[in-house]
Amino acid sequence: MTIAEVSAHGPDLALTAEHEMIRQTARDFAQNEIAPIAAQHDETGEFPYDTVKKMGRLGLMGIEVPEEYGGAGLDTLAYVLAMEEISKVDAAHGTIMSVNNSLVCFGLYRFGSEVQKRSYLVPVASGQKIGAYSLTEPMSGSDAGNMRSRAVRDGIDYVINGRKSWVTSAPVADVILLFTMTAPEKKHKGITAFLIDTNQPGFSRGKTEPKLGIRASATSEIVFDNYRCPAANRLGEEGEGFKIAMAVLDAGRIGIAAQGLGIAEAAYEASVAYAREREAFGTKIGEFQGIQFKIADMKTRIEAARLLIYNAALAKERSKTSGERYTLQASMAKLFASETAMFCAHEAVQIHGGLGYSKELPLERYFRDAKITEIYEGTSEIQRMVIARHELGLR
Repeated sequence: MTIAEVSAHGPDLALTAEHEMIRQTARDFAQNEIAPIAAQHDETGEFPYDTVKKMGRLGLMGIEVPEEYGGAGLDTLAYVLAMEEISKVDAAHGTIMSVNNSLVCFGLYRFGSEVQKRSYLVPVASGQKIGAYSLTEPMSGSDAGNMRSRAVRDGIDYVINGRKSWVTSAPVADVILLFTMTAPEKKHKGITAFLIDTNQPGFSRGKTEPKLGIRASATSEIVFDNYRCPAANRLGEEGEGFKIAMAVLDAGRIGIAAQGLGIAEAAYEASVAYAREREAFGTKIGEFQGIQFKIADMKTRIEAARLLIYNAALAKERSKTSGERYTLQASMAKLFASETAMFCAHEAVQIHGGLGYSKELPLERYFRDAKITEIYEGTSEIQRMVIARHELGLR
C-alpha cells in the first residue's frame, strides 16, 4: 500500500510495514534511550548530545532526505510517526529533531544548490552536524518585514551584522539557515536566506534563553559582527528569503503538530492509567462522570488531531510531485494539535490533582512543554489568520 492509497481509508488508516517499522524504531529508542534521562535534562537544561548523535545514526535527523544526501529516504508520514513517538517521551528531543528535519534539511534539499547539498545537507541529515533556523529578532517576530539585521554585498562575500533571537539549537549548531535583510526598503521582499558556518569569525552566541519548557533543547541569541558570508552560501536569489522561510515553515508546522500529538498522547495515557487505579470515596475515579468526560474529550481531540496531521503529511507528500502548496493543511494541523496538547496536559494535571503538580511525575513537564507548541513556528493566532485568509481568498 502506497501513501497515496492510505489516504482513501479515512479513520481506519492502515500503515505500511515500512511505516510501522519507523514508528517502532522511534518508540523503542525513545523508551530505552530518552525516557531514562528526560527528567534530568529538563532539570539541568543540558543539551542531550549523546542521544541526539544516536538519533542521527538511526536516520531520525534527516528522515525525508534521500539517502544520497545522508538521509533515510522515507516519506512525510514516516517523519510524523517518528516525531510523535520521540515527543511522547520528551518534547525537547522532539524539538531538536523537528528543527533539523523540517526547517534545515527541508530548506536545504528544496532550495539548495548541488554544492550546498553536498557540503551542508549531507552532514546535517546524517546527524554528524546539527542545524538551526533563524528568522526571529528581538523586535521582529511574526512581522518578518521589520528585521533590523543586514547583509551587504562586498565583492564575493556578504557582510552580515545584527542580532537574532530565539534560535533553537543555536548554542550547539554547526550550520544555521539565516534570514536577513539585503534590501530593507522592500520590507519582506528584501529578505535573503544564507547558510551560516558557525565556526567562522564574526559569529557569536548571545544569551541562552531560560525557558519554561523544552529545556533540554538549547535556545539562544546569535550575533553577527562583520561576519563575511560567501555569496556561494546564499540560498536562492536575493529577495527570495521570505518565500523560502514561509515554505520551510509549512513543513515545520507539520512537525510541530506531530510533537503536540505526542505530548497529548503521553498526558492522556497517564490519565487513563491513573483513573483506573486511583480511588476516592470508595471507588475508582474513572467511574466518576466528571473524569469520564475529561477522558472522552481528550481522546476525541487526539484522534481528530491525528487525522489532521496525517492529512497534512499526505498533502506535503503530494506536493513533491505536483508542486501544490499545503499551507492550509499544515496550519490547521499545527493549530489543532498544539491546542490539543495544551488541553490534554491541563486536564492530565487536573485529573492527577496534587500529584500532577509535583515533579515526581512527568505531568508538569508535559504541561510546560505543551505551551510552546502554541507559540513557535507561528502562534495559534497566526495560524488562524493563515487559515481564514486562505478561505476568504485574501493575500
